[in-house]
Amino acid sequence: MYRVVASRAFRAGAPQKAFGCWFNLSRSAHTLPFATLEADEISGSKPGEVYNLVQGKWTGSSNWSTLLDPLNGEQFIRIAEVGEKEIQPYVESLSKCPKHGLHNPFKSPERYLLYGDISTKAAHMLSLPKVSNFFTRLIQRVSPKSYQQALSEVQVTQKFLENFCGDQVRFLARSFAVPGNHLGQQSHGYRWPYGPVAIITPFNFPLEIPLLQLMGALYMGNKPILKVDSKVSIVMEQMIRLLHYCGLPVEDVDFINSDGKTMNKLLMEANPRMTLFTGSSRVAEKLAVDLKGRVKLEDAGFDWKILGPDVNEVDYVSWVCDQDAYACSGQKCSAQSVLFMHENWSSTSLLSKMKDLADRRKLEDLTVGPVLTFTTEAMLEHMNKLLKVPGSKLLFGGEELKNHSIPSIYGALKPTAVFVPLEEILKDGNYELVTREIFGPFQIVTEYKQDQLPLVLNALERMHAHLTAAVVSNDPLFLQEVIGNTVNGTTYAGLRARTTGAPQNHWFGPSGDPRGAGIGTPEAIKLVWSSHREIIYDYGPVPGNWEIPPST
Repeated sequence: MYRVVASRAFRAGAPQKAFGCWFNLSRSAHTLPFATLEADEISGSKPGEVYNLVQGKWTGSSNWSTLLDPLNGEQFIRIAEVGEKEIQPYVESLSKCPKHGLHNPFKSPERYLLYGDISTKAAHMLSLPKVSNFFTRLIQRVSPKSYQQALSEVQVTQKFLENFCGDQVRFLARSFAVPGNHLGQQSHGYRWPYGPVAIITPFNFPLEIPLLQLMGALYMGNKPILKVDSKVSIVMEQMIRLLHYCGLPVEDVDFINSDGKTMNKLLMEANPRMTLFTGSSRVAEKLAVDLKGRVKLEDAGFDWKILGPDVNEVDYVSWVCDQDAYACSGQKCSAQSVLFMHENWSSTSLLSKMKDLADRRKLEDLTVGPVLTFTTEAMLEHMNKLLKVPGSKLLFGGEELKNHSIPSIYGALKPTAVFVPLEEILKDGNYELVTREIFGPFQIVTEYKQDQLPLVLNALERMHAHLTAAVVSNDPLFLQEVIGNTVNGTTYAGLRARTTGAPQNHWFGPSGDPRGAGIGTPEAIKLVWSSHREIIYDYGPVPGNWEIPPST
């Protein structure tokens, strides 16, 4: 309870007078004035606690669940899990928000400026080494990845906030006018909020994905309820406290920890006008039905990379392949799932270099680590099924990590690659097996000959999720052929093409699906978090010689 009270006390005075003394952070009880814990002190003997936020108040729950440390199995975080009988305050909170939102171009426009100021202050906070390190370490504690990978997530988030400082939020609501048919008539197009909305995000980017979508929703005038995968929700709980410290009105956002069944019930009763879901395709399709299509989806991606006929910079390309497939232990929705290698690359040292790079990864520095959604047994079982396909072979990996204390509910697999012949991939039965997304350090490698590009394009056409892709070639005609016959929403093209590592300066999201969501850019925010409203002004005057015409 003390933590809640202390946090409120900091928030109460922060927006007016704390901004000027942010460099005196060490004077607070928890080093950082918004924080209720120390990232490096969370342990079985001193567990962290995660609360819920509803109608402007941090609250506990009648049921507290406990998370296991992914690295050693200690019970290190307690979460106030909201049950199905406790959702009414959240339903009421969303229902208080009208369909026209908390602000729009005709209502409370000063709030666009407020959110520009909040973004300015939050961006500055994340630029401070103590704050940046706090969130980097907190991410590492719950979704283990290397320090640099976790830091990159914080830095992308900080740059995103910088992009929407000052007047940039109100520019998101820019309108346009078209001349009418007669004097006094004009049509105006406006970006309009949905009002009450929901955001559901996964575990793999505990800060970047929920924060970028949350701020986009708020910028456009919506009132969101945010649910982050409970395994990592402690990160956004602390981030919301930072946003409060930077001036975010406490009633603008609700934050809930619950299981999927409870959240589904909440959505059905609260009936948000729009729900953003990032995660598995199976859950995405269920939500689309339950919510009658009022969804935007960034679902799973079995992401592909094609190496074109022009061979260059083998060291660099092999390094990018390693990063795309195995950074964050392959737990990125943009991770390289299958590599289509032109036969010209087979005579190079590409595969041996990829093996050497994979062998460098070790648990000690978290360049490989726990897999949070697949067990070791499940990944090895999938690998063994693939190895039964004629012509398949294990290129490297395929073993459990050595000398680890990762709990058995998670996975611990060495970076793994399995070669499957292209002709076998395309066969019914094999195709479904090969294109099953394994959210871990696991990829498929295959080879195509000069005249087999149509077979590769056929394999891509049959895929159902079209998130990221890479075409590694500087041959403009080859690029033209592949790009023109594919659909992935975020596609990198050229010798330095990759599938992962999306910065804040370009669109990230799937394509080929009208429900597809984007993230990061003004275009993404406007698409996901606002709808078009047309207002036609018709002031007159009525012509002086006007008479009532015949009925039509």
